[in-house]
Amino acid sequence: MLDPAGPVAADDAIIFIDATVIMLAIVIPTILLAFWMAWRYRASNAKARYLPNWAYSGRIEAVVWSIPILTIMFLGGVIWIGSYRVDPFRPLPSKEPPLEVQVVSLDWKWLFIYPQQGIATVNQLVVPAGRPVHFSITSGSVFNVFFIPRLGSMVYAMPGMVAQLHLQADRPTILFGQSSQFSGDGFSDMQFEVKSVPAADFATWTQGAQTSGTVLDQATYTALAQQSQRVAPVIYRGVDPSLFQTIAAQKIAPGPGPEPENPAHAGREVATGGKH
Repeated sequence: MLDPAGPVAADDAIIFIDATVIMLAIVIPTILLAFWMAWRYRASNAKARYLPNWAYSGRIEAVVWSIPILTIMFLGGVIWIGSYRVDPFRPLPSKEPPLEVQVVSLDWKWLFIYPQQGIATVNQLVVPAGRPVHFSITSGSVFNVFFIPRLGSMVYAMPGMVAQLHLQADRPTILFGQSSQFSGDGFSDMQFEVKSVPAADFATWTQGAQTSGTVLDQATYTALAQQSQRVAPVIYRGVDPSLFQTIAAQKIAPGPGPEPENPAHAGREVATGGKH
């Protein structure tokens, strides 16, 4: 988060830093006062006033309540402004139209469909640097969370729903993407590589992808959706144009996820008494 590679992540970093600084307005004085109180009212200090019958001070109450209230107001303002600026559904300002990418989370890999280019990849996302990317995100199995830390904004991948996300990589680089919600046995390896490349290199990569690999139709997708771990990157040279909407509408049965009835869990169910 503190090494952003795009405008959304940069705004996220600013919100994080501003919120931390605001909260330090309570944390630092509280720590200092704790040490001061221990020193001031130590047993050997005869000058400290002893007031066993003291019960109330309006001034102290005003300070005790006003500082947290002001802090909450400042935090609320920062969060309200920031949540508008980095709203996942809000398109990023650009003279170029965004690249469309459809994202499907599976057990346990990521499928990326490029509808404009008619290609698809598994566990590899290639985007042009300096151009916004509009992600449409769903799940072909259980809930997951799509997250590229240096680009910002974690967004749920939900079965039967389509979430929207707008991101941009400012410069050519290689980034790390992941699922940030536990979703079963292969979760720890549910990662993908993000390559941000110059526009010319992206066009060259697209042309190469359109002439290699196999076609991703519903039959190929059904085989891909089977549970698997540590899946190497794959490229499909063609995609059924209606595949993403078919998955999102759950016209294709979703994957089993980490369910007790999954045969892969049978031995574990016996060992744990059927509790998951």
